[in-house]
Amino acid sequence: MPDLLWDDVKNFFDPNLMGTLPDVSIADASVDDWQAVLDLVRSRGWTCEYSEDGAALWLPRAERMLARGVEASVMLRVWPVPGVLAIFRPYAADSIDFDVDLRELQGQARLNVLCSFLRVIGRAMSKPVLFAPETDPGHPVIGFDVEADRVVLLADPHFT
Repeated sequence: MPDLLWDDVKNFFDPNLMGTLPDVSIADASVDDWQAVLDLVRSRGWTCEYSEDGAALWLPRAERMLARGVEASVMLRVWPVPGVLAIFRPYAADSIDFDVDLRELQGQARLNVLCSFLRVIGRAMSKPVLFAPETDPGHPVIGFDVEADRVVLLADPHFT
């Protein structure tokens, strides 16, 4: 059974209503949590591209990546499956932030990919992973709930 059903949440995935690049975040993070993300990328075999100031480099340890994030334009692109991209921007150790593109997340199959991705990351850190519209980043609409061990609704998907 999927965490969420497309027909129930499709409004949250409408780029015209929500913006194209919703914000996904994990608060109260640490260097160890960032390292857990990097370890997941490696252990899961997810395709990735790490860059500093536009130059592609080998994926470093979290400490180095975070140190460079302050002074350089650092980006980690991760494809959990072909055609679905998450872009991590390591600005600070205390928050893990990334974007996904709603145009890539249309339909039940792609929603399942997103839910699985959020679940894997949230489980690795035992922390909530919140998904908020680009147009209203302070109000998450779905997220990984640690206690429920699944992605759940956090807002009414039938807004008008």
